[in-house]
Amino acid sequence: METLLIILVAAAMLATLGVLLAGVFGLARGSDPARSNALMRWRVVLQATALVLFLILVWVIRR
Repeated sequence: METLLIILVAAAMLATLGVLLAGVFGLARGSDPARSNALMRWRVVLQATALVLFLILVWVIRR
């Protein structure tokens, strides 16, 4: 269980980083602002997911 949670947390963190970089580079290139806005909303969702998974992982480890 712990190993699965560690993998999920790492995947969520990497996905967050990927979406963040895609949004920042899109803004820097001057691409569609609506796309950058959508990417930043996805970043928030992925960041919250990573945080919740991390909290579950800490809870499982401390039990």
